Amino acid sequence: MKSLPSLLVICILVTSLFYPVRADVVKPALVEISAYTTEVVEIEIRTSVEALLTGINGRYRNTTEAPNADEYDKYRQMSGPDLRRAFSGFEKRFLEGVELRLDGVPAELIIKKVDIPEPGYTKVPRNSVIYLEGVIPRKTQSITWYYPEAFGDHATRVRQVNVETEEYHWSPHQWVKEDVPTEPFLLNEVFSKPSVTQVIQTYTISGFQHIIPLGLDHILFVLGIFLLSRRLKSILLQVTMFTLAHSITLALGAYGVLEISPRVVEPLIALSIAYVAIENIFFSRINTFRLPVVFAFGLLHGLGFATVLTEFGMPTEDFVAALLAFNVGVELGQLAIVLAAFLGVAIWFKSEQTYHRVVVVPSSLAIAAVGLYWFVDRLAIF
Repeated sequence: MKSLPSLLVICILVTSLFYPVRADVVKPALVEISAYTTEVVEIEIRTSVEALLTGINGRYRNTTEAPNADEYDKYRQMSGPDLRRAFSGFEKRFLEGVELRLDGVPAELIIKKVDIPEPGYTKVPRNSVIYLEGVIPRKTQSITWYYPEAFGDHATRVRQVNVETEEYHWSPHQWVKEDVPTEPFLLNEVFSKPSVTQVIQTYTISGFQHIIPLGLDHILFVLGIFLLSRRLKSILLQVTMFTLAHSITLALGAYGVLEISPRVVEPLIALSIAYVAIENIFFSRINTFRLPVVFAFGLLHGLGFATVLTEFGMPTEDFVAALLAFNVGVELGQLAIVLAAFLGVAIWFKSEQTYHRVVVVPSSLAIAAVGLYWFVDRLAIF
């Protein structure tokens, strides 16, 4: 019975070795609707044009699980202008698929512009922006947005703008993962600021979701920290170092003070996973270099968190509250991983030697293999 939990963990880790690292993670679209008192409504949709063209949506964890993954890769390597031309034939279908309702009445929308960046670092999904525009009567009371499930999941928020007084405010995000429209965004609350409680709830959930289930690389790093020793002091010291470090770079990145290319950050995050795992094989307690190294790698992971948070968007007035809430969500995700690992594996073993031999060594080997494989793969530039 003792070996059953450890075997399950090892199986999961070995399976993750074959995780399709050349794929792009299928991310939800980020939709921002701006309703102006000048009776203009603008919609910015940050999404993957490649995924739209190939019909790869939230059903797939990543693009290689889709039957037309090769077609996606072909689009992924296209230049910005070439992909824009490919998307032009999809525009009619796109406009027929989305729907903006004003007080329950469909609004006519046009595609004003489509920004598609160059492929750049192909290990990071390319975010394109589709700009839509329409007319919104000044007396409109509510907005409802529909983004079909065939196009993917989406997170939508509305900005209500009084052009004359130069005042505006963002609504909270609505996350939609089914083939249904959003709940109505009420425009008669144009300048009613969302409560701090709403902001904290939204960004705490976002931070947690970035770890579980979306952050496989961060999950493996935290497991690598956990596996060094079952001693509470050892676990807490490492988690504290990691938390302090990624909190620093998360804040600096979110404020735009520090920005490092994913070409550097992504391979080093993979290397950090391999390092802590390899060290677990040869040590069973914290050595001189462990805490400084965990701190250094935490700085890298914080930059990864900051990228996600920036893409998600930050409220103007409650920036600090949102930043802290996101960080709390990340910490809750990490603690959930540690708690699950302790209750699912570590608690079943009385002997440290047996635990090290049966769980730590094989699991760390599997984690190290994943990390090294990702490191080499993320160094590749196409």
